[in-house]
Amino acid sequence: MTATIDSPRSGKISPRYRRSGGSKGNFEMLAWLFMRLSGVVLVVLIFGHLFVNLLVGEGIHAIDFGFVAGKWADPFWQIWDLAMLWLAMLHGTNGVRTIINDYAEKDSTRLWLKIVLYAATAVIIVLGTLVIFTFNPCPVVNGVPLPGGFCPA
Repeated sequence: MTATIDSPRSGKISPRYRRSGGSKGNFEMLAWLFMRLSGVVLVVLIFGHLFVNLLVGEGIHAIDFGFVAGKWADPFWQIWDLAMLWLAMLHGTNGVRTIINDYAEKDSTRLWLKIVLYAATAVIIVLGTLVIFTFNPCPVVNGVPLPGGFCPA
């Protein structure tokens, strides 16, 4: 008794693969590439941040308001922390966007989750950038310096 097993492609599916251009273009490929590159850059930024803050000088015991004020007085550290903030937020947002696309079943749910995600990301990036660049270690309110002991008299 011989049985013949037909190929699953026998006449029903064309064996040639045809690639059709999707409406998303190269966005998903660029998002994938961004995740890899930003991850590598973030590793360098974060370990540099931890090294300077925890191992150099007096270590963790030196971290206080004065330490942050002294660091952010230097434009190099402002740019370093800004890059870390922006890359971390965009990297995380892209990851959560991917999760929303994978698990939100309804289009309306997916849309609202992404709106909330993008709004939260924008607010945090704007506020973080403002804090980094407008940080004043010696605030003066109504002509009176606020107490804190860091600023020279």
